[in-house]
Parts: sequence; C-alpha cells; structure tokens
Amino acid sequence: MSTESSAESSPLVKIRSLLPGLARAEQRVAKVVLENPATVAHRSITEVAEQAGTSETTVTRFCKAIGVGGYPELRIALAADTARSQARANHDMGGDIGPGDDLKQVVGKVAFADARAVEETAEQLDIESLDKVVQAVAGARRVDVYGFGASAFVAFDLQQKLHRIGLTCFAWNDTHIALTSAAVLTGADVAVGISHTGSTVETVEALRVARETGATTVALTNFPRSPITEVADHVLTTAARETTFRSGAMASRIAQLTVIDCLFIGVAQHHVDTAKTALEATYEAVSGHRLGARPDGRRRPRETTK
Repeated sequence: MSTESSAESSPLVKIRSLLPGLARAEQRVAKVVLENPATVAHRSITEVAEQAGTSETTVTRFCKAIGVGGYPELRIALAADTARSQARANHDMGGDIGPGDDLKQVVGKVAFADARAVEETAEQLDIESLDKVVQAVAGARRVDVYGFGASAFVAFDLQQKLHRIGLTCFAWNDTHIALTSAAVLTGADVAVGISHTGSTVETVEALRVARETGATTVALTNFPRSPITEVADHVLTTAARETTFRSGAMASRIAQLTVIDCLFIGVAQHHVDTAKTALEATYEAVSGHRLGARPDGRRRPRETTK
C-alpha cells in the first residue's frame, strides 16, 4: 500500500481487516483496541496488556503486525483517528443497530454505516494496485469475474459495466462453469475473484485455475491476508464492518461496488472515444423500453409495433 494511502487510512480499518490472521493473543489486544480506541490512546502499554490478558511483548508484536511500528505510534494513530471521529460526531448515529430501534433510527444508522463503508474503503484503497488492475483489464482480451452469494451481484455489475463499453467480460456464479471458463483463459486474459471473507472455496479455486493458465488474477476482498490473496497477482481491499442485522453480505456489497465503480471508470478512461460511443449506443438501444411521461405527469405506455 502506498504511503499516502496508509497515512490517510484509519488504524481501526487496518486492524479489522487483519484481525482473522492475527495470533490468538494478538486478537485479544485487537479487540481491546477496537472496543474503545479513544481510551487506549491514553493508556499505557501495561494497562492494555493487562486488559487483554497478555504481555507487553504481545502488544508490541501486535503493533508491528498491523504496521504501526510500536505502541507509542499506535497511541498517536488512535488519537488522530479519534479526533477525526469526533469531527463527524454530529453525523454518527451510534453504530450498531439494536432490536428496539425504531425505523427512523434504523434508517439513520444504515445510511451512516454505508457512507462510512464507502469512505473508509476509499481511504485505504491502494491506488498503485488499482492502477495496475485498470491497465490489465483495459488491455485484456477477455475478463472473467467469479463471485458467489452476495458477491455474485457485484460480479454481474462489473460484467454489465464492461460490456456497455464494448469489452468482453463474463461473470460466473456457478462452480462448474467458473472452473471450466477459468481453465481456457490465456496470458492475454484477466480473472477477478470477489469474496468479502477471501475464503470462499469456489472463488479461490476458480482464481487458482485461472492463474495456472497464465491469466492475470485479481482479488477483491476485505481481508488482505485471506486465502484468495495467495492466488492473486493484484489485491484490492474493501473496508466494510459488520454489525447486528448487517452481515458481510450487506456491508461488503456497498464497499465492493465502490471499488468496482473506480475500476470501471479507470478502464473507461483508457477507451474514452469508444466508451462514449458504446455508452450512447447502449443507452439508445434500451431507451424504447422506458415509460415516457405525459404533460400531466402521468406515465404513458411504450409504443409497440403491430
């Protein structure tokens, strides 16, 4: 990740993304930090170690594992992040959704969480990696996209976007078809695997087969040390957090679509003239399937050919 991106990214985003890959004792430290980062920013390393039920050495190891160097640096990063959070205090709806929240509270919290998923994903997105993926997709003979469950919707969104500017792209959410498609890719192709956890067996397997054929492989995941990254040439990460009633299937989709939109626009910029022409043509192709509005504001039916 670039230095600029790392500087702007919240340490809490990085901790959440690396949490599954940390040692058990380090995970306890991570949970202490995530539960109350503002308090940790003002506590000694000894106090944090005691609360986590571990040693000061483990706390130091944890700091190095998340890339902040040491505990003093962690405290500074948490203090800065707390200041940024307080600046957004008027917009913070309190985070987690409770079973007793009324619909107005639910709407506010969902909107806030989705907005933060987009903002935090943008803050930590590795621009250098994104640029390499844009270059690869823009010059690819064909693009395969693998996504299962909620990630399938994101995969089909990328397929539709690339098709609209005239690029050959296929999205697969059937294991057998994904594997057979991956098996016939070449070095001129790109394969993209989308998985929030990064451990979806079907997605990882399809991307592995694509890599064996020589295709350039890309992983889009929330966890940079997950299994899918081991079979990817390039890794793009999201920053979605899960809350009650909002599993990864909900939070991850918003963050994934943010990255997909950035990727698509980057690719379109490489084919400006053809992309504009294709977008106009595809818009015109479906314009006859939209209901028009009459002067009185009511809809008028689409004209049909008898």
